[in-house]
Amino acid sequence: MTTVVYTDGACVGNPGPGGWAWAVRDGPFASGSEARSTNQRMEVKAALEAVRSFESPIEVVSDSTYVVNCFRDRWWEGWLARGWLNKAKKPVANRDLWEPLIDAYRADPQRVRFTWVKGHSDDPMNDLVDRLAVEAAQTQAGRKGTGTPVDLGPADAVGRHDEDHRVPEGHRLVVAGMRPPELGGYDDNPVARRALARLIEILAAKREMHDDLVVLTGLGLGAEQLGAEAAAAAGVPYVAVLPYPDPDAVWPAASRARYAQLLEGARDQVLLQRRRPETKQAAGGALARRDAWLARHADEAVAVWDGNDVRAGRQVRSLQDQLGDDVWVVDPAASP
Repeated sequence: MTTVVYTDGACVGNPGPGGWAWAVRDGPFASGSEARSTNQRMEVKAALEAVRSFESPIEVVSDSTYVVNCFRDRWWEGWLARGWLNKAKKPVANRDLWEPLIDAYRADPQRVRFTWVKGHSDDPMNDLVDRLAVEAAQTQAGRKGTGTPVDLGPADAVGRHDEDHRVPEGHRLVVAGMRPPELGGYDDNPVARRALARLIEILAAKREMHDDLVVLTGLGLGAEQLGAEAAAAAGVPYVAVLPYPDPDAVWPAASRARYAQLLEGARDQVLLQRRRPETKQAAGGALARRDAWLARHADEAVAVWDGNDVRAGRQVRSLQDQLGDDVWVVDPAASP
């Protein structure tokens, strides 16, 4: 029989004090801590500790694409072939944890498998290991037992579990920039098609450099939606970062239908504000905070900008202030 084990990792800050946990429904659980760690490191540690704890077949259920995709997409084969270098020819992060986990998997691939579960989606076991990992990160003390502890604090209490729990894992690339009508109009048009073709080329190239590439997009009209379409075409997951619920509510029917389709295709959603703003001024403030969030959490960015559009220019400068040279500008007029 296969034992289904849920795992999770947490960090108070990133980096900062970390915690990991695994648990079996109506069965054993364990958690532990690390004085200075990262979210991704704790996710791998949780999976490794779970695999080490069982000799029977095991299914590791994790909300970490960093963990699950390593085995689903066989990243580890490339790492070994390149001597523990990633596609960018840089040392693989967290090798000290990945290596024993991959060794355990390679020893008997039929014994260990990995399944992704959406985090913070009311799955009781995902919530349990979330709370155990948070507790371990916060107290720097682990625990073991059977069943469900009754003295755990709430989920999302500290570290990544306040603002940072919403930050997608992986190498985060923001796509932003011009909106219609400046981007050739609201409907399909040659300007937007040129920009889309160039974005697909860039994302396909970036995917070769970063195994864990993920696109962040606000799904606004124009460049943001082109970013989602380009990601899908290039085989890169994208995450919708929304300033508030239903930002498309005032759009025409056709635009709303396209937005709904793109939202459905997103790997995940990040909602930065629970209530819709009541005024245009408040909506503008929410959008500005969304743009700042994207800049703060991006590793790099691609901006569709012709050098003239004032609003897009402000966003480009904000991204450059945060990311320096890691902002790539696509001029839709010059795109092939």
